[in-house]
Amino acid sequence: MTVSAETAARVQLARPVRVSLWVIGLAVLVLSVSAAVALGTVSIPLRMVWGIIVHQVAPDWVVPDWSTGRAAIVWDIRLPRALLAVLVGAGLAMVGAVLQSVTRNPLADPHLLGISSGSACGAVLALLHTGLFLGLATVPLMAFFGALVATGLVLSVVRFTNASGADRLVLTGVAVSFIVMALANVLIFLGDPRASHTAVFWMLGGLGLAQWNHLIYPLVVLVLAGGWFVLMAERLNAMTIGDETAATLGVPVGRFRLEVFVMAALVTGVMVAFSGIIGFVGLMIPHIVRLFVGGDNARVIPMSALFGAIFLVWADIVARVIVRPEDMPIGIVTGLIGGVFFIWLLRRKRA
Repeated sequence: MTVSAETAARVQLARPVRVSLWVIGLAVLVLSVSAAVALGTVSIPLRMVWGIIVHQVAPDWVVPDWSTGRAAIVWDIRLPRALLAVLVGAGLAMVGAVLQSVTRNPLADPHLLGISSGSACGAVLALLHTGLFLGLATVPLMAFFGALVATGLVLSVVRFTNASGADRLVLTGVAVSFIVMALANVLIFLGDPRASHTAVFWMLGGLGLAQWNHLIYPLVVLVLAGGWFVLMAERLNAMTIGDETAATLGVPVGRFRLEVFVMAALVTGVMVAFSGIIGFVGLMIPHIVRLFVGGDNARVIPMSALFGAIFLVWADIVARVIVRPEDMPIGIVTGLIGGVFFIWLLRRKRA
């Protein structure tokens, strides 16, 4: 067998594996969402969960044999929360995969680069000082604006200090993150003490404020940005090799990196607007995905979205169940898991 034939055979074998991985992943996601709706302070059987969902979609198909209270728990509280976890987890993981490619740094994620901190600062400014002057869209727009400002600060500091290396970019992002978080704390200190608990939500992260009419914003941003990222997969692959190689292949390196950062800020800003700061999802998930599908961003980006959604759904389940009936902020759960993963990743890279 020739080398080309061997390569073709490997591709033919790999494609069914990838399809199987997608089928299994989607099945796990559906089961995870079902478990997230069923588990909690009041446990609800899975049969009843799906009966309530089907009855809400097609009332004539199912005869209700449950109380209105349980129907409200499933449809009005837990299902929107689980779907928000899906959207936020998918968005953050996808952004992490893209940032790791465009910066050529395996430790890059929206939290470490200061984008999440900028989003939270913008959201706190809207909640405690400016008010909802644009209606429900005020917080997402202000969060996006804060993410853009933080991204601009990172790029400006990199240019000012001539920090050309990708590792310096991440260090600059960490420094800017501390500065922006300090500014957010000042805004909380100067704001109305009676509303400070709302701002603390953005600092710790949580999905308890999920509502059906809010889900359209992260959904639209996730679909549009995810589609653009996948279309740019070849350019992202070229960027992982190096700026000079990417430029040789026709990629406008400076402009493309700026475009990626703006799109990453958009996704992160909208996700943080509805969930608060949730760290380390964008750091962990792309590394796990690459173990299964390799380094091609055309596969890594959508698979990261799937794995990120599953991970955050289960992180939310743990946050709701571990100290029931209270809800632990989900940022604590992801921070504990992500911190251990970060140490393992550093050890692995050193080895």
